[in-house]
Amino acid sequence: MKHWKTSALATAFVAIGASTAYAECGISEGRVSVVGNEFPAIQTVGAGAQACASGSVTVDTNLTADHQKINLAGMQGDPAEYTSAIIANSSIVALMNEDVIRPLDDLVAKHGGDLQKNQLITINGKIMAVAFMANAQHLMYRKDILADLGVEPPKTYEEMLDIAEMIRSKGIMENPVGGAYAAGWNLAQEFNNMFLGYGGSHFKPGTAEPSVNSEAGVNALNMMKALSGYMNPDFLTHDSNATNAEYRAGNIALLNMWGSRAATQTTTDGVTDAVKNGHAVAGPMTVGGGSTPASTLWWDGWTVAKNISDADAEATFLAMKNGIDPSILSDEETAKQAVWLIDGYQPTDAAVGVFEAAKMGTIPYPMLPYMGLMHTALGNELADFMQGKESAEQALADVEAAYITAAKEKGFLN
Repeated sequence: MKHWKTSALATAFVAIGASTAYAECGISEGRVSVVGNEFPAIQTVGAGAQACASGSVTVDTNLTADHQKINLAGMQGDPAEYTSAIIANSSIVALMNEDVIRPLDDLVAKHGGDLQKNQLITINGKIMAVAFMANAQHLMYRKDILADLGVEPPKTYEEMLDIAEMIRSKGIMENPVGGAYAAGWNLAQEFNNMFLGYGGSHFKPGTAEPSVNSEAGVNALNMMKALSGYMNPDFLTHDSNATNAEYRAGNIALLNMWGSRAATQTTTDGVTDAVKNGHAVAGPMTVGGGSTPASTLWWDGWTVAKNISDADAEATFLAMKNGIDPSILSDEETAKQAVWLIDGYQPTDAAVGVFEAAKMGTIPYPMLPYMGLMHTALGNELADFMQGKESAEQALADVEAAYITAAKEKGFLN
């Protein structure tokens, strides 16, 4: 069974120094092709990489919500279709398991002297990614509506349920709660958050054996089901984009959302003045009387494909490094897009939720070789419970059975 020793982001939440000026990309020739998610901070990084394009350097980006469905396949060819995948501490797992990304130690030694230590994601003693931002899910809410009700922002999910009932009973909103509960990856992630908040552990200590069919697992599902009673009836189709659209339209007042979206939550076209003026951010909530936030800490970063030429790897490293040059922070709107792990970053109001998550001791998303298999099993098996088709215990038994089958196929379990 494979085990990883990881070292990354000892402290991801320190603002450091002043930024340096944009350097020339320094690429004479090469091919750069990037796949990643589509939220604003990643779009900024992609644009910075594209700025390195020239007559002898091609830079293409494919930024899409479906990135996790295509990045592995796109890096398995020889040569790889994508020379870099923008990943997080969950999605790097699949790329590591299939050995499609290369260690970056030589490129960091040659070109990365100005990168900060907490940007270098080290696994089994080798640098496998460069992180550029920290992230976490936390509370966003309508402060105007809560003020009218005379209540403080919820600090627990139990309080969120109470406030949701107040909002509904007073006829303010029929479905005041939002969450990225789309069946699949998103639903699994919401379970992970709640499960950790209840004190759960995905695996038996020191093993790859599952342990989600537990009291913490049942409690997590029951709380999710209770929350879904105050959500849009189509909640199993709502990813982060759809949930944010509901919030921007003034249809919901309370949501658990990614900090990377906080700054742009009210800046798109069509957002009402009421939503703009009432928007507020707070830290993650706890649940079940516990003190551990029902959330996870994340980093986002970039990798370099293994199955490409050394020249394309060097071009990719330099282009991606250009995408996270400290000079991007000189633009006020860009600086608000994320909790940047970049020299010179100064926290903004939009970063409050992620910083609170760190201060409260939020657990990092488990970066284990077999966590991706667990995440997939959760995403595939929990929707039946949320639709009332089976019990929490049966859903979690199905999760463990699906996970065990996959883990045996991959050699993590005998």
